[in-house]
Amino acid sequence: MSENNKLVRIGIVVGEASGDILGASLIQALQKRLPGARFEGIAGPRMLALGVESLFPMERLSVMGLVEPLKRLPELLKIRRSLRQHFVESPPDLFIGIDAPDFNLSLEESLKAEGIRTMHYVSPSVWAWRRGRIKKIARAVDHMLTLLPFEANFYREHQVPVSFVGHPLADDIPLQINSASARKELGFEAGERVIALLPGSRGGEVRLLGPLFLQTASWCHQRNADLKFVLPAANDQRFVELKKQLEDFPGLPVTLLKGDSHKALSAADCVLIASGTATLETMLLKKPMVVAYKLGRISYAIVSRMLHTPWVSLPNLLAQRELVPEILQSDATAENLGAALMRYFEDPLLGDQLQREFDDLHQQLRRNASERAADAVCGLLKENGSRS
Repeated sequence: MSENNKLVRIGIVVGEASGDILGASLIQALQKRLPGARFEGIAGPRMLALGVESLFPMERLSVMGLVEPLKRLPELLKIRRSLRQHFVESPPDLFIGIDAPDFNLSLEESLKAEGIRTMHYVSPSVWAWRRGRIKKIARAVDHMLTLLPFEANFYREHQVPVSFVGHPLADDIPLQINSASARKELGFEAGERVIALLPGSRGGEVRLLGPLFLQTASWCHQRNADLKFVLPAANDQRFVELKKQLEDFPGLPVTLLKGDSHKALSAADCVLIASGTATLETMLLKKPMVVAYKLGRISYAIVSRMLHTPWVSLPNLLAQRELVPEILQSDATAENLGAALMRYFEDPLLGDQLQREFDDLHQQLRRNASERAADAVCGLLKENGSRS
């Protein structure tokens, strides 16, 4: 690698909104260390705003489950082949795959075989299921960056170079939040009880969980007519879909937002949420939550047989015990979800205890993550340069 930072080229691929957030934060930290560095691959809107050249739209990689992506497999394989050809013909100094493991790990493996240094940011849930993937990860990745401490221990046990960097959200979100300000901005009165509904950011999630979450809200509202609900849509497309779903629930007091999930969570007393990255944000905002999830029937049958952990939500995984209810698949009914939510109103001490637990976890993850990740990237670039 040239000593001239302006010549540094980094390949980078993200597959969904959470990866775009991580990628943008990492790029900002790297731009301070490597002025003039170029980034290219697949980027979301935050990364695009920082000047990343996206060779394909990020939305084309945003698919869920095990069976559902098979419908788009030819397109996904074509995109991966094109990226491989691009980077082999014009090798970057480093390739970074951010999350999207089913797509990125195969790409990383083929690039590493061509002599291109590779890094993966966000560990696949290899400690939870499909543990055999650790052999592929070892072949594919020169260095793994993990967001959670127990993940790094797993990689060390398997002799994969790793850095635990913490989570950027834990750095960005203050230990104390101003709920009153968020409630005022959204038009909620100080004493009103508000439940936030977050059925996910992917189209498949919203199709499966959106109606269920609205049914749950209706169930709760029937038992307490003073309850209010806030529903942030992840993007314009999800907004249209959720608005259509809301037509089946006339009179239900739901405030539908375009984006603003952080504000919705901040304003809420408790949260009904799809399992995923958003559960971490909810935890960092110290909000009691009920976690729900559904997959397609075949996908769930496959996943449930390979799962090696009793929990799926990040708060429970971090605590290594059940802090918040997880209600999944056939158990995820409006009555079960609603009853779990209403317990937070019936027993305020339950929420108070959760907030203390969440505060401890927040401080464990508050590590200046993007700066640590950028340090690891620069270390690998320097190592690459010393070998060239």
